Amino acid sequence: MAKLDASSRLYLIDGSGYIFRAYHALPPLTRASDSMPVGAVSGFCNMLYKFLEDMKAGERPTHLAVIFDRSEVTFRNEIYPAYKANRPPAPEDLVPQFALIREATRAFGVPAVDMAGFEADDLIATYARQAAGAGAKVFIVSSDKDLMQLVVEGRIELFDPMKQKALGIDAVIEKFGVTPDKMIDVQALMGDSVDNVPGAPGIGPKTAAELITLFGDLDSLLARAGEIKQNKRRETIIAFADQIRISRQLVTLKDDVPVEVAADTFAVRDPDDAALLKFLETMEFRTLTRRVREALAKDGAAIPPEEAQDITHSVDRDRYETVDTLEQLDRWIARAFEMGAVCVDTETDSLSPASANLVGVALALEANEACYIPLAHKTARSDDLFAAPGDPTAAALKQIPMAEAIARLKPLLEDPAVLKIGQNLKFDVNVLARHGVELAPIDDTMLVSYVLAAGLHSHGMDELSERHLGHKAISFAEVAGKGKAQVTFDHVAIPAATRYSAEDADITMRLWRKLRPQLAREKLLSVYEMLERPLPKVLAAMERAGVKVDPQELSRMSGEFAQRMAAYEDEAQKLAGRAFNIGSPKQLGEILFDELKLPGGTRTKTGAWGTDASVLEELAGQGHALARTILDWRQLQKLRSTYTEALRDAIEPTTGRVHTSFALAATTTGRLSSSDPNLQNIPIRSEEGRRIREAFIAEDDHVLISADYSQIELRLLAHVGDVPQLKQAFADGLDIHAMTASEMFGVPMEGMDPMVRRQAKAINFGIIYGISAFGLANNLGIGQSEAGAYIKTYFERFPGIRDYMENAKAYARANGYVKTIFGRRCWVADIKSKTPAQRAFAERQAINAPLQGAASDIIRRAMIQLPGALKAQGLAARMLLQVHDELVFEAPTHEAEATCKLVKEVMEKACEPAVAMSIPLVVEARAAKTWGQAH
Repeated sequence: MAKLDASSRLYLIDGSGYIFRAYHALPPLTRASDSMPVGAVSGFCNMLYKFLEDMKAGERPTHLAVIFDRSEVTFRNEIYPAYKANRPPAPEDLVPQFALIREATRAFGVPAVDMAGFEADDLIATYARQAAGAGAKVFIVSSDKDLMQLVVEGRIELFDPMKQKALGIDAVIEKFGVTPDKMIDVQALMGDSVDNVPGAPGIGPKTAAELITLFGDLDSLLARAGEIKQNKRRETIIAFADQIRISRQLVTLKDDVPVEVAADTFAVRDPDDAALLKFLETMEFRTLTRRVREALAKDGAAIPPEEAQDITHSVDRDRYETVDTLEQLDRWIARAFEMGAVCVDTETDSLSPASANLVGVALALEANEACYIPLAHKTARSDDLFAAPGDPTAAALKQIPMAEAIARLKPLLEDPAVLKIGQNLKFDVNVLARHGVELAPIDDTMLVSYVLAAGLHSHGMDELSERHLGHKAISFAEVAGKGKAQVTFDHVAIPAATRYSAEDADITMRLWRKLRPQLAREKLLSVYEMLERPLPKVLAAMERAGVKVDPQELSRMSGEFAQRMAAYEDEAQKLAGRAFNIGSPKQLGEILFDELKLPGGTRTKTGAWGTDASVLEELAGQGHALARTILDWRQLQKLRSTYTEALRDAIEPTTGRVHTSFALAATTTGRLSSSDPNLQNIPIRSEEGRRIREAFIAEDDHVLISADYSQIELRLLAHVGDVPQLKQAFADGLDIHAMTASEMFGVPMEGMDPMVRRQAKAINFGIIYGISAFGLANNLGIGQSEAGAYIKTYFERFPGIRDYMENAKAYARANGYVKTIFGRRCWVADIKSKTPAQRAFAERQAINAPLQGAASDIIRRAMIQLPGALKAQGLAARMLLQVHDELVFEAPTHEAEATCKLVKEVMEKACEPAVAMSIPLVVEARAAKTWGQAH
């Protein structure tokens, strides 16, 4: 260790400046073997190598270190919570490179230094002061204005590596008009929009320098602000004096940080040649590796041979670690901070986002480098994979107390510089939020897979593991048992829990490394970033909020439905001529087709008569009363079992609200679905469905707001198909169905027969789903030839629609998928099927998916934007539900009007700026005490 003294020359490199200069200077670059983003690492390595080589010919450093930021959350956020609040997060492909850049720094033999709670500039200020105090000369490798306050004549200078030029007092005066000792005062006045330092509004660097030069310093300026001659300047300085003082605190670099690494340890040393070359080869930086090898050869160094890199690793569960001490946990957390990316998986005692209790947390950093942290296991025998609750042979369990573990994990899980990777992270976000942890930033392998292959396969971790890694993961049943013998995870033995949970995290990290780079290669990165990655946090908040339902109203409806079902049952038995079980498809089929001899019956594979809804609808359309009665009974039975009864049972006792779970990766087109309970399929067109919505109510002094896109898929058809008549009608705000009828049938819109308009409406919506003449005939109750004539006339009047449909089918046949206006791929699996029925269904998918998918994309964008927009306006509304083209909010009654206005504005502009719509989107937002009244 060489102590700093008057002969020392300390170089402190601003690591963040190097990183962002490297990132923006080069096009995206990925490692060929696994597609890991490494562009910033490559640029950083080249810059650092060049700097080290240049220094050999100049004023050689005796001491050298690269100083990094660890986190944006520092002591300045306590002074001013909005500090750096406007800074966008680091680019998603840069975050995993932070750890590699630190590793690169050490590979070159240079210390990489950071410290939690302090910015790199504060560490630089502290080291510079200490070194200058010891008599050393300090060079800060940066041209950042924030560091100019540190310049001291003959002792501390900035060094611009791009211009190979030292920046002393003269350079500061030339740029800002003041000496370095006045820079803090100037910065306090001018503020900084990038770091959200408020400063004095309207005061720029030139004016700030003039004021400080005139009055001598900031305190004198504030004390004598009344003497400022210019009215506007005077009023501004007086009005914002406190804000200016706060800004001075924010821009003043802290030069007394209790640094953990002494500057004496920064003595320059040669790198380990073998370690450096191995790092560069692992990164696959062939050009730089060759340059380093050549330089070493010139210096006469012993050059290690090139090695082939083995990047494949089989799963080794024996390497997983059970973390049951704080010392172990601290090591894992420190390692995760070094890596800059960590896979996180929570284990709980249930799957309910509202009530699941945290049992343990798994972390993974690299292949086979994973651990499990048990937190709330109860009883389990150490010699069994699982054991029943209360087993008298259970051994005492060694675990870290929950509160202590969460306190240790929270800084890591919330650090914006560490990427948190997981599978279906919405669940983990919910679980951790209940412990006061806001998991961010995140990357979700389920959603990455969904963007890449929606419609081709499911996106669960087990399937992805077998599909992409050829590995069969341990199943839940293997550790928790099956059927009645199955136990909750808090009763799983910790050794088994470690193998199971750590493997999940390990596999997820491997999947992320394999799948994530494919987004860029397939040009789907923007789809993931715009539409998927931000959504888990939004949906998790909605799930936690839940929605209030009125159990008494549900009970009343359930009783009414039961009475009406009994009446339908009596009527059905009279129509059948005998008693039978109305809920039995077998008995119903025998009555319809064996006894009543109704036409159109077909048998299923089991030999029984088919009696599904389509069969009954066809019979009802032919005038058979029994079929209509059965359909009416079935609708009430479904509403009663699915909603009026199930919703009461779904009320969470701890919150008094119903908490549905939204699925992000369950459909081909990007539409969300919900379960436990399913709130997506409440029928809206029936009176009973509308009544069920009456049971969804607002809290006292609140209202529910329903905001619904008007005819969004037809609007998208007009836009995508470039249909002049439809586009003009939407632009003019016309009744689109009446306009269609007028175009097709040559009748005036004014005073139009409602039946004619209904026919046009059925065709408009049917076309979106690729309806056939047969289907339209059933919908309208007309002959198939007449329906075919309607469709023919429709395409003649709107040729752009037929063109769109044919183009969509052709594109799907050529590519296997269709795309939405945002670029989302909707895969159409059977588009080339040799089976006509399958192929026809796939063609209808190809027609509809770009429209339904775009509608889904638009509402996703609105959902992502709305929480921030509401917060920015100071509105307390919460988003509760998403049902197809509708969003439901709960807002204080006195904020209803303002909330409706804002929600409407955001939803109508959700496409911007990504997509320029040629027709307007229209949203209707209404507030009421119940969902039914608001809809």
